[in-house]
Amino acid sequence: MSLRKHTEVAVGVLIRADDALLLTSRPEGKPCAGYWEFPGGKLEDGESVEQALRRELIEELGITIGAAEVWKVTEHDYPHALVRLHWCKVRDWQGTFDMREGQSMAWQQLPLDVKPVLPGSLPVLQWLAQERGMAFDAEHYTRHLPEATPGL
Repeated sequence: MSLRKHTEVAVGVLIRADDALLLTSRPEGKPCAGYWEFPGGKLEDGESVEQALRRELIEELGITIGAAEVWKVTEHDYPHALVRLHWCKVRDWQGTFDMREGQSMAWQQLPLDVKPVLPGSLPVLQWLAQERGMAFDAEHYTRHLPEATPGL
């Protein structure tokens, strides 16, 4: 049995002044296409979490972020990857949102209207709900993930 190596991922929890959260959809051609997630991506060699998040949000969304508060770290074992998610709260950005990977975006209040949400995001939604004194129901956001597709 071989141990899977973690993929390190920087994730941005963009929070608007009205406490709305930015979620984006996984584009066609990527694992879990159609699922909603917080934007971000893999760390490249030598990058800090904040550097990776800054680069990924320019590449994916066309925005430049201000300070990113590294907040929590979680792990999730998807069929296609074992990921370590570095969650960062971001309240400051400049630029116009441009969905550069063909994804959709939605500003959402809790509980979210968009679903399904990637399972790796559920702990963060629960923490955000707790911070706001709200109940959290994971079943509201989920559907069963398809089996891994070879080569992804």
